[in-house]
Amino acid sequence: MRILLLGSTGYLGGHITERLRALPGVRLVRAGRAPVDDLRIDLATVAPAALADQLVRAAPDAVVNCAGAVGGNALALAEINSRGPAVLCEAMRYATPTARLVHIGSVAEYGPSAVGERTTEDTPARPLAPYGATKLAGTLTVLDAGLDAVVLRVTTPVGPGAPPAGLPGRLTAELSRAVSHSRHPTVRVGDLSAHRDFVDVRDVAESVARALTVPGPVSRVLNIGSGRAVPARELAHGLVRAARFTGRLAETLGTVGRAAPAPWQCADVGAAERELGWTPTYSLKESLDALWAADGTPR
Repeated sequence: MRILLLGSTGYLGGHITERLRALPGVRLVRAGRAPVDDLRIDLATVAPAALADQLVRAAPDAVVNCAGAVGGNALALAEINSRGPAVLCEAMRYATPTARLVHIGSVAEYGPSAVGERTTEDTPARPLAPYGATKLAGTLTVLDAGLDAVVLRVTTPVGPGAPPAGLPGRLTAELSRAVSHSRHPTVRVGDLSAHRDFVDVRDVAESVARALTVPGPVSRVLNIGSGRAVPARELAHGLVRAARFTGRLAETLGTVGRAAPAPWQCADVGAAERELGWTPTYSLKESLDALWAADGTPR
């Protein structure tokens, strides 16, 4: 099986690369903007015809698109999160119409949900911010393309390699600096009262492997998460314990930030369990211990 992976050097892409390389009989072709990629493809700028030519030469049996942006202005988000999937689907319709497409979406596409509610795949999409809106546009394009495609809507990933743009990676970096350079440090954080569905990045990679290899058609959208909501405060204190941090974690209550409009996130992952045979296997503690061991331990 020949798999083309777009966005292989990103946070999710790196773990997906590692998991797919372990599948028997798989030849992985990595595509993106990094020097290590086998094909140089920038979904934000490539023309559909040029991408189709590259797909014809690569001849993949399946395509995984985990190229995306979580930060930046609305234009930058739209170029990769909305235009990217549109160009990819247009090229695939011409060059590889029978290849399966696994597209990484986001639960941010749903928008806010009621406290205590589990979001199902039938929940209406009502994103509040450009990130969720651009991801939703990409998803709608994939679903309308007439391809053998599945969108995996991922909750908040955590684990080794977490980027500093999100709370897990940012707090890991701050704790590492504090442990290294201060005898009685204080690490300041924003309001940690929001509940999030944290899923281990390695479980996300496993869900992609299952979506690629499961026989027959699958539902067009599947939620990938832990299936439980925990306060961001629980993640922060879990990292403190993993770091053996003896200083003070100072939380500023009521901080207005990106997470404020969505105080609750919890995905119903029953469909992924039924259709892919997939269940999350890592606990939040295991995710945080692995994150600290990989990225936080002072060197």
